Amino acid sequence: MSIFERYLSVWVSLCILAGIALGYLLPDVFQSIAAAEIAQVNLPVAVLIWLMIVPMLIKVDFKALGEVRKHWRGVGVTLFINWAVKPFSMAALGWLFIGWLFRDMLPEGQIDSYIAGLILLAAAPCTAMVFVWSNLTKGEPNFTLSQVALNDTIMVFAFAPIVGLLLGLSAITIPWQTLLLSVGLYIVLPVIAAQLVRSQLLRSGGEGALQIALDRIQPLSLIALLATLVLLFGFQGEQILAQPLIIVLLAVPILIQVYFNSGLAYLLNRVTGEAHCVAAPSALIGASNFFELAVAAAISIFGLQSGAALATVVGVLIEVPVMLSIVSIVNKSKGWYERGSAVSRNQI
Repeated sequence: MSIFERYLSVWVSLCILAGIALGYLLPDVFQSIAAAEIAQVNLPVAVLIWLMIVPMLIKVDFKALGEVRKHWRGVGVTLFINWAVKPFSMAALGWLFIGWLFRDMLPEGQIDSYIAGLILLAAAPCTAMVFVWSNLTKGEPNFTLSQVALNDTIMVFAFAPIVGLLLGLSAITIPWQTLLLSVGLYIVLPVIAAQLVRSQLLRSGGEGALQIALDRIQPLSLIALLATLVLLFGFQGEQILAQPLIIVLLAVPILIQVYFNSGLAYLLNRVTGEAHCVAAPSALIGASNFFELAVAAAISIFGLQSGAALATVVGVLIEVPVMLSIVSIVNKSKGWYERGSAVSRNQI
């Protein structure tokens, strides 16, 4: 992990401060940016989000789907957590904490929007950063790659229905046209574009050319993320300054959800007898979120100034330190994990 990635939370915090300050000092500039829309899509933000997402998707090799059967237990656990547990557990935690326990401490008009943002954050599993987390745990690289490819394939078809279902259960009006537009604009088209670029790089220079290109564009992806955050907080600054506790309150259900899902994935892999080199990345994939997509969808569906956009940004803020703590836990518990009876039997 580069120094830039390791201290991502620091850069995010600085962008929050910069965004709030610039939004206060240059309100007309931010209003002009907000007005640059076509079909409810903010063009400056759309460009930044493509710069965030496409480099990450270039890393994904969909040919790795053929490797899925080799680690079927780990794949089964991860799919269960990602698609049957994580979105629903986050929705439940959002209703509990934001809709009930913290309701009196939050702006009344944004409660539903905050819950929607949490749902969007949990509805898509992480794509790029899990390669970093897997490497830090000495995870099985073929499993990680095949699992990410499988999740991205499922996400194309499952993201909109799951989000629509959970927003409906939350009694939040579902703008289906905008939701489907977000799926097409921020999932389907970036996947196609990324795979075309990947294929061209491999044809022209092989794996070496691909790696060189990824090394060059990765900083661009992070810079685009940080620029997007400056814009978001430029619009959210007044609300945050009035109630700075908002960020802390939104972080509570996110933290609980991440640790719950990673722990559940880790334990289920141990019970099924999967090797630690698969269980570790499985736990990390099960817990992490594709926050770039969540931010994009929240802005597209609810707007730059929405509580949903703010909730997804809180996920960005805590992503790196929380995931590094999970990396530490699974590494330190490797001995305990491998003493599990099912794991021991499969190692014989």
